[in-house]
Amino acid sequence: MTMLIHDDIYAWRGWGGKLRLASGKCRLRIYDLKQSGSLPTAHLRPMIVIVSDVAGSPMSVRSCAGHVATSVARDFAIKPSRMMYIEYYPESVYGERGDHVIAEKYEAVDFHWTEGGALQPRWRILQGPLLDSLKKIVSGA
Repeated sequence: MTMLIHDDIYAWRGWGGKLRLASGKCRLRIYDLKQSGSLPTAHLRPMIVIVSDVAGSPMSVRSCAGHVATSVARDFAIKPSRMMYIEYYPESVYGERGDHVIAEKYEAVDFHWTEGGALQPRWRILQGPLLDSLKKIVSGA
């Protein structure tokens, strides 16, 4: 079983002093694969960080990906090279009769890390065995 070390609403501070430009909040889940209690396995990125949008946030996690990743790495003392950063979008249903569905989606985000933080986000949709493994981690199986 994978160790969930954080599951709560996370607020990140924007920049611009009192203006707090680009500040917002999200649901943040952090899993530490090193604390899974299973057989000793080396993981290239043992810290799994999953962020999701929440109602009422003035900014989306996608629009502030680099800033959120930088803030999470700093606030939780996670080495960026050991972190897999993922955006989660739950299934949504829309339309007059609820007949249109957008499937749930997990997107890994890769960054170029500098001393100043995460830059140049690149998104890739998770699929196949990696997605299956991530869903097992999230479900606690």
